[in-house]
Amino acid sequence: MKIGVIAIQGDVEEHIKALKATLAERGENENGEVIRIKHRGIVSSCDAIVIPGGESTTIGRLMEREGITEELRDAAEEGKPLLGTCAGMILLAKEGDEEVKKTGQPLLGLMDVRVKRNAFGRQRESFEAPLKMSIFDEPFPGVFIRAPCITHAADTVDVLATLDEDDDKMNKRIVAARQGNIMALAFHPELTGDRRIHHYFLDTFL
Repeated sequence: MKIGVIAIQGDVEEHIKALKATLAERGENENGEVIRIKHRGIVSSCDAIVIPGGESTTIGRLMEREGITEELRDAAEEGKPLLGTCAGMILLAKEGDEEVKKTGQPLLGLMDVRVKRNAFGRQRESFEAPLKMSIFDEPFPGVFIRAPCITHAADTVDVLATLDEDDDKMNKRIVAARQGNIMALAFHPELTGDRRIHHYFLDTFL
């Protein structure tokens, strides 16, 4: 099993450490490998790919420059599992809000969702909240740092977790979703000691 992490910008090392810890917990140290993807030609050798948090505009443009964007689209079409966290959620979407459009950043267009950048505020508004996720019995510690959210999802998208709007409890912001072999999170599971999402990702898709 070879898991690739897009290693152009963002919290790459945190994802690598979390994935290695997950493989160790599964007793797959010898058969599992976590590698960095910095340029074209590596995605095709991976069984699963993670797009980390960071600055989505920078990651998107550098992926295009390095020839990774089309390789990720091909991998998704082949059914390879993709996990995007925070900035990765934005990049996986088919549509962005006005802030996303204003930057002119490229999107992979792989999930039938619309995303909103900085949905919970800037860096100083970062927070942690227990999330009720449909895939777990107990809440998951969601770490939100300049986090996006999904504001609209097609019927083909499975919503895994939401947070209420502060000013309108009738509206909910989607913070975790899955569509086929693609999973998007607004938060950072790699920054916690809870490996349930990583195990779920490997159990479900590989």
